[in-house]
Amino acid sequence: MSRKIIKPNNYPSLLKQIPDPPKQLYMEGELPSENALYLAVVGARKFTTYGKEACEKIISGLKNKSRQIIIVSGLAIGIDGIAHRAALANGLATVAIPGSGLSDNVLHPRSNVKLSKDIVRAGGCLISELDWEIPAGMHTFPSRNRIIAGMSNAVLVIEAAEKSGTLITANLALEYNRDVLAIPGSIFSENSKGTNRLIKSGATPIFSGEDILEAFDIPKEKENLKLEFPDDSVEEKIYSLLSEPMQRDELIRKTGLPPAKANPALSMMILNGIIKESGGEIFRV
Repeated sequence: MSRKIIKPNNYPSLLKQIPDPPKQLYMEGELPSENALYLAVVGARKFTTYGKEACEKIISGLKNKSRQIIIVSGLAIGIDGIAHRAALANGLATVAIPGSGLSDNVLHPRSNVKLSKDIVRAGGCLISELDWEIPAGMHTFPSRNRIIAGMSNAVLVIEAAEKSGTLITANLALEYNRDVLAIPGSIFSENSKGTNRLIKSGATPIFSGEDILEAFDIPKEKENLKLEFPDDSVEEKIYSLLSEPMQRDELIRKTGLPPAKANPALSMMILNGIIKESGGEIFRV
């Protein structure tokens, strides 16, 4: 069991910046690289099917990216637990910050003790500012929310009622100058009133994992598409000639085809996004 006590000079750099950092942290497991991007995912304990599916969809869109993304949450029943499990299912490290000490006999909630073990086994960690054996109390949850917001680059709110503890984390994120992101929801859902209000107040609406990458300024990865053309087709001949940009007239001349046959093929390839014409030249996309 890898347990340690971390002093403020060894905190993640973002956590050092908040106005009221913890005096020390208790940790089980290993803190992932600080070069990664930390995304806090928080939401309702009484979640809806929509909230669960949205959480899983967004997190599944973050795997295998050029920069590692770490999921941070509070180990609570509901969206927190769903976020941790979705991270594990997609090969992402995750950090859990419960509202209790980290010993098994006090860890809150009891139903997520196994999940906490899975998180550590997968290379993530559990963090608390409470001594190992201190149980959760009413005051410990708002206090731990500042750690979730403080160590994260951005906070994603999945579902939140209009008066919700989840919104405490979102408000702390704003206070710490972190990005706040939110999943839009139905105007008829109580669980979406908080998220919709956040969006109305300026939070970034999120519809996919790609939106998270955009919020983090991570460029979209180009797909490696293998283009296949029928042998000896006009399209194959045109594409093979475009190893470098070429003017249309020159390209048609090199194909050896009459313009009446080459031009329609060129037009279809441009429409299909295979080639592009700009500045008087045609080139591969």
